[in-house]
Amino acid sequence: MSDDVIVVGGGIIGLTTALTLAERGLRVRVWSRDAVTGTTSAVAGALWWPYRIEPADEVAGWSLESLRVYEKLAGDAAATGVRIVAGVHADMVLGDLGDWAREVPELRQLASAEVPGPYGAGLAARLPLIDMPVHLTWLCGRLEAAGVVVERRTVTGFAEAARAARVVVNCTGPAAGELVPDARMRPVRGQLVVVENPGIAEWFTAADAASSETTYFFPQPGRLILGGTAQEDDERPDPDPADAAAIVARCARVRPEIADARVLGHRVGLRPARSGGVRIAAEPLAGGGRLVHNYGHGGAGVTVAWGCALRAAELAVG
Repeated sequence: MSDDVIVVGGGIIGLTTALTLAERGLRVRVWSRDAVTGTTSAVAGALWWPYRIEPADEVAGWSLESLRVYEKLAGDAAATGVRIVAGVHADMVLGDLGDWAREVPELRQLASAEVPGPYGAGLAARLPLIDMPVHLTWLCGRLEAAGVVVERRTVTGFAEAARAARVVVNCTGPAAGELVPDARMRPVRGQLVVVENPGIAEWFTAADAASSETTYFFPQPGRLILGGTAQEDDERPDPDPADAAAIVARCARVRPEIADARVLGHRVGLRPARSGGVRIAAEPLAGGGRLVHNYGHGGAGVTVAWGCALRAAELAVG
């Protein structure tokens, strides 16, 4: 065996887990079917917020641990892609959130007149907003500096990785359904529209967890990302023109200038949702090795990435 750990999966979950392990002094290699920039993570918006993810009692801790990391990374936004940006969560009441909300700086209830668009309630906050292509590139640089190789490699099971390392960490996201296999995995299709930013500096969300339609816009450098959809069990990989038109129309009800913004492109990604929530667990492998699972993060992989990486690392070295 040439490595201590093989991390299978090159999205945000796999990269943060690999970096956490490498910084503990382990020899780590990442096997990723796709280029890092071709993963579902690269498509994400991506605003820190525990959205469509379970189990709630564990998610709170993972989210707050990740928040503290992003707050530090925002000190070098140009390199890390992490900025702290003001915005509004519409249709939310502070009292409906868990105790974790008390630890989010500057989170406050708005008067109804302060909420933009056709919404009667909302929260104001300053949260990490991550430019994912930049952030993933930064993570790859950190991994390279730590001696971690990210290798393009498709696996059909974990036995091959187990022959190369004593610990295998499964961060395969949507592919976990077939690889584990895990019948609880289900895709949730997300579609975005990327437009020229008509001068919007703050983010906005109105995301009913029970609906397949959401409304949000995130100002990223050089563009504005509009969303979105949350279509369960929908694996269509291509943008749907009707979905795109509806996304623009919903966002324009909040900020009318969006209606005339020039479209730069479209994105589609399949969120790796799991009935019962995130799975972080260890099991033995043939030959005395260990398989650690870290998957099923739904639409909040960025939000919990660092907290989940710490938990998975504990199981890997345990």
